[in-house]
Amino acid sequence: MTQQPFSRPGAIDLSALKRPAPPAGGAPPAPGGGTPGVPGSSYAVQVTEENFQATIEASTTAPILLVFYSESRMPESATLADDLADLSGEFEGRFLVGLVDVDAVPAIAQAMQIPSIPLVVVVLDGRPMPLLQDVVPREELRTALTQVLQQLTTQGITGRHQPRAAGAEAEGETAGAGPGIDPRYAAAQDALEEGDLDRAVEEYLKLVTANPADTEAAAGLAMAQVLQRTQGVDLQEARAAAAANPDDVEAQTLVADLDLLGGHVEDSFNRLIDLVRRTSGAERNQARERLIGLFGAVGNDDPRVLKARQNLASALF
Repeated sequence: MTQQPFSRPGAIDLSALKRPAPPAGGAPPAPGGGTPGVPGSSYAVQVTEENFQATIEASTTAPILLVFYSESRMPESATLADDLADLSGEFEGRFLVGLVDVDAVPAIAQAMQIPSIPLVVVVLDGRPMPLLQDVVPREELRTALTQVLQQLTTQGITGRHQPRAAGAEAEGETAGAGPGIDPRYAAAQDALEEGDLDRAVEEYLKLVTANPADTEAAAGLAMAQVLQRTQGVDLQEARAAAAANPDDVEAQTLVADLDLLGGHVEDSFNRLIDLVRRTSGAERNQARERLIGLFGAVGNDDPRVLKARQNLASALF
């Protein structure tokens, strides 16, 4: 299919969908196991016209990834669906994968105005945002998903879906389960949602102290600290101060924080690496520690972090 730009900034239009009765003698296909070639997963659901709306509504708890594919027309797109369903288990409910076979449910593709396959769309609070429009290797998928979730964490979006029991409908959570929020992060999430950054840092710090191997808590702590340091800062004033004082560690590290929040990750890293090269003693160590903290915020497996670590080693030695 020809690639076309995909842009659906508003809520999903469900008016094109009919609401047929469920098939006689059974519920809609079970999550993660209703289509040949699509692996079972506790965090994947085969999307039908019957459960589509409920699947979208679940995006108020945590993100939904809708993956549109056609095994008959483009087998590679079905492989992408398989990979996403498999990877969903690694992230333990941070997102739910909705598998949309465009041949089986063309009305859903029409409602979503899908220009081509494959297409992966992130849905949050009922609003779709395109993520991928091509087949990519599994490792690249894992990296992309990690980055998306880290960005959402900085916005205080840390909810989780509950595992989907075999045979459960898309709108049904595991029996007896409450909202899909991991209780470990609930206190920190609440603090972020309330704008209490000091408390968010404190809660994440408790988690990291209790379990240093909790990389998600460590990333949350790092980003909460960035938000804490930049709260109320005027971007233009900060940049002007950094430009006027190129060797002022406080001024430079503040702008590095702001760059990171603005999505200019490489600029943030390069600013601090250059600062490490120009400084020595306590100032150099301060710049290095800030940079390492930002590595944790972005994710230590991110290619930009790996490259920056190499550049930092060159700057130090």
